[in-house]
Amino acid sequence: MDKAAHPQAQGWLAFFCFIEASFFPIPPHPLLGLMCLAEPRNALRFGIIATLSSVAGGVLGYAIGWGLYGSIGEWLIATLGYAETFPVAQCRFAELGPWAVFIGGATPVPFKLMTLTAGFMEMALLPFILASLAGRGLVFVVVGALFRVFGTPIKAFIERYLGLVTTVFALLVVAGFLAITQLRGADDGKDGAKACAAAVPLDDRTG
Repeated sequence: MDKAAHPQAQGWLAFFCFIEASFFPIPPHPLLGLMCLAEPRNALRFGIIATLSSVAGGVLGYAIGWGLYGSIGEWLIATLGYAETFPVAQCRFAELGPWAVFIGGATPVPFKLMTLTAGFMEMALLPFILASLAGRGLVFVVVGALFRVFGTPIKAFIERYLGLVTTVFALLVVAGFLAITQLRGADDGKDGAKACAAAVPLDDRTG
């Protein structure tokens, strides 16, 4: 709340969104909400700042997972409490690819877990950035747009329903994509399961 009223609030928003996407445990959503509540006419700009900063921080998380997992990434995973979740994230990446990043950006799934895992799994950088923009934008830009259009009365709706709405929408998009890919051949599911199983053990980079 103190940072939301700060003269450099936009800078603080960018800073918190950046570090949250790679290692900071506290999400920036409350700060964004308070800023939008205080200045609804600038809310869309705040949402864009949050999105771009979060994606930039996601690239840092990607870099840590890709090149510094043994020295920094593994420690981060353990410190953040994701040691047991990390193999599951690997599995999801093997199944979904960029859609896993989109889900992490648009739902309560920790985005930093997705960015670290994407780097560790050596996901192509451009699809990672595009999926991050889509996922983070779905949350942050939508919040800014709602405040810009409806003003402070939209606050109650956002607090109660936005997380559920964006989660359902993200899952529907991914489910639709998977349904289309399944129509391409009956062996797709088997191949995905094999890739998922192969991704669970940490590779030689961890040791």
